[in-house]
Formats: sequence, structure tokens, C-alpha cells
Amino acid sequence: MAAAAAAGFHRVAVPEISAPEATLVPEVVVLGAPKLGALLAWLRGEAENGQDVTVRKSGEGADVQPTRTDPLGPAGLEGAIGPRPSGKTGDRPDLADILGQPAARRAAEICAAGGHHLSLMGPPGAGKTMLAERIPTILPTLDRSAALEVTAIHSVAGTLPAGSPLMTEPPFCAPHHTATKAAIVGGGTGIIRPGAASLAHRGCLFLDEAPEFGRDVLDALRQPLESGEVVVARLGLTARFPARFTLVLAANPCPCAKGAASGAHCICTPTERRRYLARLSGPLLDRVDVKAGFLPVSRAELLSDRGFTEPSSVVAKRVEAARDRAAVRLRHTPWRLNAEIPGRDLRRSFAPGPGALTPLERAMDLGEISARGVDRVIRVAWTLADLAGVPRPTVDETSYALGLWLGVGGD
Repeated sequence: MAAAAAAGFHRVAVPEISAPEATLVPEVVVLGAPKLGALLAWLRGEAENGQDVTVRKSGEGADVQPTRTDPLGPAGLEGAIGPRPSGKTGDRPDLADILGQPAARRAAEICAAGGHHLSLMGPPGAGKTMLAERIPTILPTLDRSAALEVTAIHSVAGTLPAGSPLMTEPPFCAPHHTATKAAIVGGGTGIIRPGAASLAHRGCLFLDEAPEFGRDVLDALRQPLESGEVVVARLGLTARFPARFTLVLAANPCPCAKGAASGAHCICTPTERRRYLARLSGPLLDRVDVKAGFLPVSRAELLSDRGFTEPSSVVAKRVEAARDRAAVRLRHTPWRLNAEIPGRDLRRSFAPGPGALTPLERAMDLGEISARGVDRVIRVAWTLADLAGVPRPTVDETSYALGLWLGVGGD
């Protein structure tokens, strides 16, 4: 439908079951036909045989009610418009459920505000999965353009929720570590379908037990992390799927999951630990903006942290305000979030304040960070500035962002 509208078509026939979804595309009249014979009869003007064809005015939301009149007549362009589905559910996870991990909660807020990628390291039961599942609760509702993009991807994949033609909530996709490369980035035999990376477009892709994923699967994510799209090539055919998501990686400190930080007796040798964590390649981790560690929490820490946790609704307001500041700054560019700004434009048009890059220059001299890492730290520094409401990153923001990239940041 979107391609037909872009090509200049104003009337499009679709199966009746797909008509509510097709009405989401603006400036197109949708003909919903239960079968091809009914559509042919309607086109011939055979009223009796073509009466099952419904005509809908598109671009007014998912709840456009069907009419059974000619779209060229006045009544054919006037459907009863209902409210847009909100996509809200009853009881949702809340960021306030994460106790004893203030630095991790802060890292999640930063990543949500700027669209940055996040790595979580810690023993089982520390709250890594809980935190990842709550990131969508602090993301803003999708605007109309993003909602149509996400809906189109899920429609192609056949995963569009029944009764909700328009997806307005950021998607959350958490494939199992046994998933194949085709399941993650897209592919398949015969018909090419989008994978988890595209199904998480404008939302969150969570890889739990990340080192357990296949090395080729993880490395296949490097392309969408850079370009925001997946390109699947087959003999005589190339398919492109949008894939601009927030990646969240979760890992244990070692194969037995009883690293020294947990206080338990670890049975892994140093070589086994290095080999386990080396499954997350350097080039992949180089593309992760924020690295947060989880430590075991005592009962006293859990109780004391209750007074400092904030519900998702409160954090979401700060995230939205930070995104609004970024949107004003980027209003004359094709980008929406700080994480999307290319390195070239980041250095030319969005340089931090005077002296702000001193910590990065020192880190580069010590070999602690790559040139790509410098760009990612500057993007996070801009997000920190947006959250703080300051016009440009200072040395404080870049220092904090560098600590987050190195995995030593905290509150």
C-alpha cells in the first residue's frame, strides 16, 4: 500500500481481511474484496455481485468503518472514524521494580533518551532481563510515521497483532539464543521475511545470554547497528528492511555465572572466562554505547533503594523532554535521535563545547578507545546534555559518557 501510494495510485484493492490495515496509508481509497470475482463484478458495475466489496477512506486511522458505495461519490469518501488504538495494556512492567541497581536504571534512561545501545553484565538474578523488559515502558509512543513503518514490517512478517492494525507502542523483541542468522537479520527460503532486528525497528532488541548466540549471528548485527537497515541478498533479488533499534545485550560474568563479583565460588579458569566473553567480538562491543554492570544486592540495599526508585511514567517524561530538545536541534536534518547522527556531521555540526573533548583525547592517547568509540561517546554526551537541559556537552558530560562506554560509569 505504501509503495502504491508513493507511485501515485489513488485507489488500491486488497483482500477484505487486510483492508483495516491498508486504511492506515494516507490519500488512498481502499477497496476491500472478499474474493477476486467480487472485485471484478464491482469493476464491471454489477451491483448485485459486487456488493460485498467495501470502500474505505484511508489515512484516518485503523477504525475506519467500511462503506459499500462508489468511492467517486460523496458517500464513498466519508467513513465513520473511530478512535485510534492506543496499544496500551493493563498492568505493565515498571522501572521502579528494579531495586538496588541505580546505575543500571540511569543507563537505561540514557539509552532510551538517545537511542543508544546497552550492554548489561552481571550474575543471574541481578535484574538484567527485568531492566531490558522495562526499557520500552520509558520510550515515547511512536509518532504516525514511525507507527506506519513498524506496522508495515510486522505486516510483511505476519506478526501484526489481531485487532490492532496500527502499532503505536515501541516493539520489544527477545529471540532465544538458539535463533539462526536468518531469524535475527531476515531471510528464508523462497519468500524473504524480516528478522528480529527489523521486528524491533523503533523499539528494543534484547539478546539475553548474548555470548551463547552464534558468532556469525552476532557479527551479522554489525551492519544494521551502523546503517539502520538490513540488506538481504539472494540470487537476482535484494531486500532491504528497516532495522533502527536499541540493542540490549545481557551476559553473565563467566560460563558458570558465579564470577568473583557475585561472592560465590567460581569454578571457571581465567582462560575459560576470557574465551566466554570473547564470543562478544571487539567490533560488536565497539558499537555498544553504554556498558553497565550489575552487582549482587544485599537485603539492606534493596530496602534503602525503595525510596529512590522512580516509576516508568516519571522517567518517560524526562526521556521525552530530552528527545524534544534533540528534535529541535536536529529539525533541519534527516535524523531523529543523537545515536543516528553520522560521525562526519557529528564532528562538523555538533561539536561539544570548548575543552569538552579533553578526556577523549587522553583516552585515545592511552589506546583505550577507537575513533568509532569517540563518535559514540560524543553522541552519548549530547544525550546527557539533553537530559540535563544544557545547550552543549561540557567536560562533565563527555567524562561521564566515556565512563559509560568503558563500563566504569555510575551515579
